[in-house]
Amino acid sequence: MKINSLELENFGRFREKEIHLTDGINLIYGKNESGKSTVHTFLKGMLFGMARGRGRAAASDRFSRYEPWENPTCYAGKLHFQCGGKNFCLERHFDKYAKGASLFCEDDGEELSLEHGDLEMLLGGIRESDYENTVSIGQLKAAVGTSLAAELKDYAANYYAAGTSEIRIEKAKEALKERKKELERDMKKEEAKKQTQRERIEQEASYIWRDMRRLEKELSEVKEEGDVCKRKLGEKEEEVRCRIEEEEQKGRFDNWRIHPLEIVSMFGAVILSFLLFSRPLNFLVVVVVALAEGLYIWNCLKDGKRKKAEALQKEEKELCELKETLQRHTWALEKRKEDYREKQVQYENLQEQAEELESAGEEYQRYEKRHRALDLAAETICILSGEMQSRLGRDLNERVSDILKQITGGKYEKVWTDEELNIHVLGGGRRIPLYQLSKGTIEQIYLSLRLAAAEILYEERMPLVLDDTFAYYDDSRLKNTLAFLADYPAQIIILTCHNREEETMSGLGIPFRKIELV
Repeated sequence: MKINSLELENFGRFREKEIHLTDGINLIYGKNESGKSTVHTFLKGMLFGMARGRGRAAASDRFSRYEPWENPTCYAGKLHFQCGGKNFCLERHFDKYAKGASLFCEDDGEELSLEHGDLEMLLGGIRESDYENTVSIGQLKAAVGTSLAAELKDYAANYYAAGTSEIRIEKAKEALKERKKELERDMKKEEAKKQTQRERIEQEASYIWRDMRRLEKELSEVKEEGDVCKRKLGEKEEEVRCRIEEEEQKGRFDNWRIHPLEIVSMFGAVILSFLLFSRPLNFLVVVVVALAEGLYIWNCLKDGKRKKAEALQKEEKELCELKETLQRHTWALEKRKEDYREKQVQYENLQEQAEELESAGEEYQRYEKRHRALDLAAETICILSGEMQSRLGRDLNERVSDILKQITGGKYEKVWTDEELNIHVLGGGRRIPLYQLSKGTIEQIYLSLRLAAAEILYEERMPLVLDDTFAYYDDSRLKNTLAFLADYPAQIIILTCHNREEETMSGLGIPFRKIELV
């Protein structure tokens, strides 16, 4: 990619400002507060857009900081660039009233769609964070962010494994992690559901268990009452049987027995009648007395039979009542036995359900299987990512070492970076950690790392933007760096408030285009 020109229609301090660039090195010179950082921000805003922040942050964000000084409602610009042998024009309006962007090919007039990712395709898929960590260096911001490490991991795992960098390993790992979280949430829901069922079963089982204990107590009481009733019935039956046998043994004439006093009184009455009355009256009295005595004896016999019948009837009634009571106890006992058996079956069924809940169900087993599969996938990705990253690490370290060696004139021979881009260098035959180096050397190491990462990550060469990047460089390192950049196969944009870069390049005979901001 090559930038042909910038049109700052209304951006920051600039209005209707055009900056034309060329191949190779472009030196944009300006004193402090002349707008160099504005130009740098404009370029990034055109490539990736720029939106107003929310809340308190909106007062000091990049959008507000570079709002036009005049007529802020017109906040816009154009970027003319070349990519893939064709010329394009990108136009953006940043203000909220006319916010929008358009992209078209200046060669054939074809209009492209930013919504469908045509600009990202032209830029080779570079993201804003990647841009800031590689080819765009702000003032005193040579150090790279952690997102570059993740980008390199993605690139390593995908490019070396599949020959493409389209897939994002970090995103894949995040997706797996999120899927695991969802699965774990589902497993927790399933476990909570099982726990609810378990509590319900335990509660029902406790109710049934209490009912069984109550029925057992009632069974014992009814059985005892039945035994008592059986015993009474047996005694009563024996008593009735003995009485019947006794009556049979007495015979049928036992009821005819007359009391001796009755006989004496009867004879006394006869004798008295003969003594007191004369004939024939005495005979009449005897007859009357005999009739009275006969009637009396007949009544006595009748009353005796009635009393015996009543006594027997009463005993038979008591016997029937005892039999009915025993039958009721028998029915009650059988009913409680049946209720107990029913409760026992219910209790056993609940116990079986509880045991089934304790063992992993089919759904839970599927969850566990999928969870293991996700763990295996994440582990495989990590292993492959680590292997591929080792290969990338070697390539990256070799390229960083080569660039740093040229910039430092061979003082530092080798650079090591780990997967988190922690850096060590080899100089003078010893390994030196980064914190022991000077600020200028650290800036040069980060520049080397950025350039090497950009070469590895992006097929499309992006313009290298350096905003007062060489403030800590000594003259020798500056010469070496500018000589290296003169052969760098991409467009270079240097923004500076010093004359050192111009004088050095002029002294080395390096061609460049100078643009002065006033």
